[in-house]
Amino acid sequence: MIAMAVRGIGFDLVSISQFAAQLARPGTLMHRHFTPSERRACAHAVDGPDRQYATRWAAKEALIKAWSVSRFGRPQLMSSVDYQDIELITDNWGRPSLQVHGAIREYLSDATIHVSLTHEGDMAGAFVIVEE
Repeated sequence: MIAMAVRGIGFDLVSISQFAAQLARPGTLMHRHFTPSERRACAHAVDGPDRQYATRWAAKEALIKAWSVSRFGRPQLMSSVDYQDIELITDNWGRPSLQVHGAIREYLSDATIHVSLTHEGDMAGAFVIVEE
């Protein structure tokens, strides 16, 4: 059996209604933080796009937090993260997974990323574990 080590954990909680208001604001650039695939998935969601966008945002933020924790006490590697480089996908049964692209992939290519999502009422949340 191969032992895996946790490099970082992250959690984020988002108000769905506040996030929806931000997405609906004229001239907003928030949609650009989501990949075309994510935008399609949100647009076709049975429970509406707002809950899906908020949940995906929470997952992206939770991954950034988990990665930041893994860097504790060491110099910063990137001055900013392109949110499109973090993509939440689901399989045919709706199980979530995070894929990383672009610059962030270089730093997390050897990591296993676990994600758990939840939403209840007006809140959406995500918990991420980064494991080596």
